[in-house]
Amino acid sequence: MQIVVRSVAPQDRAGWDLLYAAYARFYETEQTPDMRDRVWGWLMDPAHAVCGQVAETPAGLIGLTHYRPFARPLAASTGIYLDDLFVDPAARGSGAADLLIEAVRVAAGAQGCGVVRWITAADNVRAQKVYDRMASRTAWVTYDLGV
Repeated sequence: MQIVVRSVAPQDRAGWDLLYAAYARFYETEQTPDMRDRVWGWLMDPAHAVCGQVAETPAGLIGLTHYRPFARPLAASTGIYLDDLFVDPAARGSGAADLLIEAVRVAAGAQGCGVVRWITAADNVRAQKVYDRMASRTAWVTYDLGV
């Protein structure tokens, strides 16, 4: 399967929307069309911190990533936070996830960042096999505090 990873573009809206809605369903997260409109707006705004890439085959989009820079005060540096990574279930095992992660790593290097960081669900075992092969698992525990 020929896969190209590139920055998300205006013509990707319909395919991106289907993938992002499927990603929300995968994580059992309520997501409305208005929410996807907002994120799409961020992706199309060059002044916004969130960037996106898509994995594409001749048949259409099969995957996406969203990422953004974050400050690392203790390291006196900047990193890239990989917020979202999703590959259509029909394309899993194609290498698309590896290509998407690698494209984010390359973007991070081009921006002078020293690390790409992300989290995943503890039960997302299939994805963890990819992540364990490509990156180092950390000992950090994540917390959320609602406001």
